[in-house]
Amino acid sequence: MIVSDRIKNFPIMMFAIVMGLSGLTIVYQKAALWLGFPSFIATLSVVIVTAIFAVIATLYGLKCLFFFEEVKHEFAHPIRINFFAAFSISLLLLSIVYHDIQIEVAQDLWYAGALIQTFLTFYTISFWITKNMEITHSNPAWFIPIVGNVIVPIGGFGFVDLHILIYFFSVGIFFWIILLPIIVNRIIFHHQLAQKFLPTLFILIAPPAVGVISYLKITEGFDLFASFLYSIALFFSFLLLFMIKNFLKLQFFISWWAFTFPLAAMTIASLAVFHTTHIPFYGIIASFLLVATTLVIAFVGYKTLYYVSKKEICIAE
Repeated sequence: MIVSDRIKNFPIMMFAIVMGLSGLTIVYQKAALWLGFPSFIATLSVVIVTAIFAVIATLYGLKCLFFFEEVKHEFAHPIRINFFAAFSISLLLLSIVYHDIQIEVAQDLWYAGALIQTFLTFYTISFWITKNMEITHSNPAWFIPIVGNVIVPIGGFGFVDLHILIYFFSVGIFFWIILLPIIVNRIIFHHQLAQKFLPTLFILIAPPAVGVISYLKITEGFDLFASFLYSIALFFSFLLLFMIKNFLKLQFFISWWAFTFPLAAMTIASLAVFHTTHIPFYGIIASFLLVATTLVIAFVGYKTLYYVSKKEICIAE
């Protein structure tokens, strides 16, 4: 009975764990390639994130099988619906992780992730249009279904037509620009975000950070637009660092994993910009973020395991 209750309350948000760990894996893959870091760190990280993805996907699959009404409830929820894209993004990130390890696996993961991401983008946007959404329903998690589109070109580069990749990049960047003022309006002029959603503020970093990585893949050059995207991501990173005291006193929620992927994305963006420009400033930022991202993910991972051991994860709200 206890096990079945855990599965029944297993949230779709758990795929944010895979996003964070995949991002960290890519960080160390690029650090090994461009900075001479030991490759065994990335190799070990690949094994860990693959195993964790298999466990989370299996558990959520069991929820779909035995508690489908609960899944339908999540899919119809005005906030939780946005986290379903964490599954497609996990597939896309794993395709990037495996790109230089096993290209056939990477391609299969990419095609699955891109198809699911396409469906979820259309479904989520149509959901926003056709349902009676309130301004308080909006929060930075709305960027999740959008960020997935910007990730698509990164994993698909080299074996997918460039025009298809540009399509996904364009859709992602367009809706980031559209949604940003809505989210900022909600944060500033309406009720403050609930405590457990405060970590989602870090998602503000993700669209421009992933955007600059994707743009560099497509254009292979660091021009004014790439600099604009990176600068916006850097601004949000500094802003949230300035607000750090607001996060230090938070009670643990599984939403803490929202801290992780945006930090990893910003680290990868800094590494990519440094690799492209060889400007020391970007190398310093990348090195600082690499340490910060590793420490944050290690701490959030520890807290998650601690609360899992206390059976305080996957319980009814």
